Amino acid sequence: MLLILLAYLGGVLTIVSPCILPVLPFVFSRASQPFVRSGLPLLAGMALTFAAVATLAAVGGGWVVAANQYGRWAALVLLAVFGLALLWPGLSARLARPLVAAGDRLSQTAQGDGQPRVGASLLLGVATGLLWAPCAGPVLGLILTGAALQGASVGTTLLLLAYAAGAATSMAAALLLGGRVFAALKRSLGVGEWVRRGLGGAMLAGVAAIALGLDTGVLARLSTASTGGIEQALVDRLGGEPHGGGAMAMSGGPSMMMQAGGAMMAAADGAGPSMVATKGQGTGSLPDQGEVPSLDGAVQWLNSPPLTTAGLRGKVVLVDFWTYSCINCLRAMPYVKAWAEKYKDQGLVVVGVHAPEFAFERDAANVGKAVRDLGITYPVAIDNNYAIWRAFQNRYWPAHYLIDAQGRMRYHHFGEGNYAESERAIQQLLREAGSAAPAQDGLTQVAGQGVHQPADLKTVRSHETYLGYERAENFASAEPAVRDQAKTYTAPAQPALNAWGLAGQWTVGAERATLSGGSGRIVYRFQARDLHLVLGPGAGGKPVRFKVTVDGQPPGAAHGTDVAADGTGTVTDQRLYQLVRQGGDIRERTFSIEFLDAPVDAYAFTFG
Repeated sequence: MLLILLAYLGGVLTIVSPCILPVLPFVFSRASQPFVRSGLPLLAGMALTFAAVATLAAVGGGWVVAANQYGRWAALVLLAVFGLALLWPGLSARLARPLVAAGDRLSQTAQGDGQPRVGASLLLGVATGLLWAPCAGPVLGLILTGAALQGASVGTTLLLLAYAAGAATSMAAALLLGGRVFAALKRSLGVGEWVRRGLGGAMLAGVAAIALGLDTGVLARLSTASTGGIEQALVDRLGGEPHGGGAMAMSGGPSMMMQAGGAMMAAADGAGPSMVATKGQGTGSLPDQGEVPSLDGAVQWLNSPPLTTAGLRGKVVLVDFWTYSCINCLRAMPYVKAWAEKYKDQGLVVVGVHAPEFAFERDAANVGKAVRDLGITYPVAIDNNYAIWRAFQNRYWPAHYLIDAQGRMRYHHFGEGNYAESERAIQQLLREAGSAAPAQDGLTQVAGQGVHQPADLKTVRSHETYLGYERAENFASAEPAVRDQAKTYTAPAQPALNAWGLAGQWTVGAERATLSGGSGRIVYRFQARDLHLVLGPGAGGKPVRFKVTVDGQPPGAAHGTDVAADGTGTVTDQRLYQLVRQGGDIRERTFSIEFLDAPVDAYAFTFG
């Protein structure tokens, strides 16, 4: 019930989000009509369509996104025609176009002196629902992440309906107020006609804004800033899951993206290295958190035959959810490995559950190579279907779950950090299980090197940035990004902090940008000690040479582990590459990587 209330209140806040502005003219076009027969059906159609599309997108994958694209453009055409008919009622007679004539008839139905038809209003509501692009704030992110990871359910649809109902409530209030203003203006001679035309112009402006992607670009970023804090306070107050803050949050399926009105929205953000959530805090008491979920469903096991929860009874088990290109997971890895080695003779079993984020991480050969390269010797379950992930109802990379010798969950921690507390919890459960090695109770000291070194949080002002259109933001090339088509881009000359751009011929796909031919560059304005980029050679796997510069110069002493001092390096595998590690003064700098060969795939920037 609290989550439904949270979803409703989050929807109410949508009305103050700038990214809802392109949709408002479609709603206010009904201001002069009776609310029950005109405004209410429109809002109902809008809410129901949004909830239906969002539910399908959360669990249905890419085909829903593609289908909604067609519906979105059809809706844009319908509403553009409606706007034109409002602006010029005689347009249909002059042009004699069937589509415009239909729009004129729809306009007359909605705005004429007769009683409006509920069906016409509902149709416009459906069209508006296909265009609706609410911002992916904490409340909607919480709903969509749960939908993607737990599958289709009545609860998911109820939460989405509650969110849509909240938005419809605030819009209804604005519509009722607008209707009174319209009625007052209409009583003035000639004003009603101009207001009607103004609404038509506003609708056309809304269509143009959505068609150009403004609702998912500048306006969406403004919305996040203006309402995100309020929504996060609601999440915290009403007991929702923490949002972001440290672990890399699973974005659904696990890379679930939903398209509503053309906006690709990540269910939850990725993130920084600090602790997200810990249960069972302190080592005085580790509460019973329930029976351990099943470990069934992995497509393959590495370093071990398949393990079961029943077969692990009598052991203390640490389950570590990770994926090999995740910087947060890589920075936590030295501690997990150290605990596995230190406590293996006392009864601790570490089980790594590899749940992929990117498509290349589903390749068992890639995972096996990463396990060998990282020196992981404990059992690893390849959870490509997210069966174990869903059984644990997990949402984060990395995530650590501790299970006692009786098969009961006793402790969990999301994200990096709190290593001392986690190790004390391990020690306590080993003592409860009868381990007789008190000399091992000292805490492990780990000095991570390279990508495993902890982040310098005091200097980080840049955040994880995806290059695929499903989660891309702050794209700053002169040309707008085109989805799934090769296009030549120009890099920004002076990008703002956290803005990035492409130069050369690139194809921007759902989860990656691919250099299609010739040479090409990626530019990013960042502030952090470390800069990483997830890269891979393109089709065929041919190594790709590259050269890195920082503020136009070779990195020198600031080079990362995968780059020489002169900035040269080679993409050989699909993985995370450390390209910059600075010392001394950490300030805003412009990073550039030039690829001398093609094709090459670029997925995401991370920082530390």
